[in-house]
Amino acid sequence: MVFKLRRGFFLSFSLSDTPHYENVPFEVPEGWMWTTLGVIGTWQSGGTPSRSNKSYYGGNIPWLKTGDLNDGYITHIPEFITEEAVVNSSAKLNPVGSVLIAMYGATIGKLGILTFPATTNQACCACIEYDAIDPMFLFYFLLSQRTAFIAKGGGGAQPNISKEIIVKTYIPLPPFLEQQRIVAEIERWFSLIDIIENGKNDLQNIIKQTKNKILDLAIHGKLVSQDPNDEPAIELLKRINPGFTPCDNGHYPAGWQQTILGELFNHNTGKALNSVNRDGVMKDYLTTSNVYWNKFDFTVIKQMSFKESELDKCTVTKGDLLVCEGGDIGRSAIWNYDYDICIQNHIHRLRPKIDLCVPFYYYTLAYLKENNLIGGKGIGLLGLSSNALHKIEIPLPPLAEQQRIVQKIKKLFSVLDNIQKALEV
Repeated sequence: MVFKLRRGFFLSFSLSDTPHYENVPFEVPEGWMWTTLGVIGTWQSGGTPSRSNKSYYGGNIPWLKTGDLNDGYITHIPEFITEEAVVNSSAKLNPVGSVLIAMYGATIGKLGILTFPATTNQACCACIEYDAIDPMFLFYFLLSQRTAFIAKGGGGAQPNISKEIIVKTYIPLPPFLEQQRIVAEIERWFSLIDIIENGKNDLQNIIKQTKNKILDLAIHGKLVSQDPNDEPAIELLKRINPGFTPCDNGHYPAGWQQTILGELFNHNTGKALNSVNRDGVMKDYLTTSNVYWNKFDFTVIKQMSFKESELDKCTVTKGDLLVCEGGDIGRSAIWNYDYDICIQNHIHRLRPKIDLCVPFYYYTLAYLKENNLIGGKGIGLLGLSSNALHKIEIPLPPLAEQQRIVQKIKKLFSVLDNIQKALEV
């Protein structure tokens, strides 16, 4: 037998012996027997007292709905009914230890074990007495059958099964002590799986934090060593403005400068969609839904008309840095394609005024965004306007150092990305 469990894990049993029923799914080991859920336990469904009778609700008897099932021990039920409601409806009191299963809709196959006496609605079936079976073995067997129950319910968005389907379901029954050993083994594996999954989540958080630290070191001049032979950053600024007067570069290394984004990049947004004015040539254009961090989604590319006079400011060419004005404010990507495309008005196009390593500024924006300096408590809380974008303070390393920094970031990120991919397998 292959006993299918949650998370894609399997527990296998060797096959032998002669089945006790005809047409059973497979042979079972010696000492086991085939039976049905109806033979090993007493099953009953519940009911819903009339909602129009207020005296039925607010009592001291827990009343469980299938949404309260949690695939584990039930320790809390939010709704209660009265003894009068039990007497005058199909709701029945189920004892401690009852194994519950949902029969209707989206929760079909959902399970629970009562830790206190409780009633249920009609969408829930309870095994209230069980002979020769460990309740946790029954629980895990039902868990393994969830997909089969959904199929028997007809599939679709609202599958339904009945108590009759449940009680006729075959179950391979081991000796009682072997049931307990199987349960212990299942729970040991589940415990290990939980440890692994928690470790994966912790490692994913560490990867994210490590990337942020790498960027922090990068934009503060601590990721790669400085080379005194590099042309100082002030010379780059003087190419833009020969009369530039340097200011204190604060905590940046010698040879760096502090400036603002608008000093280094010409920037503008694209064209707003105008359904009335269709003069011009139809062109493909990007919206914010096409721009993601370091990549583009071309699933849906729209078109609108552009006049000849609009094309210069609205056309993106290879090497341009695109930044979202709204939505996920500051989300950025570099256009590295050999063909041009247009943009709409909620995307900023940044084009360097001088020779710069544009990826360095992509990573700078990614760092500012991750640390809530764009679209958070800092600049551009309600949207990244052209004025706000222009004034973003940024570091300017020597050009050669910009390139070394980007190479180092890519190398380190590649290692972290490979670890991330391995975690997702």
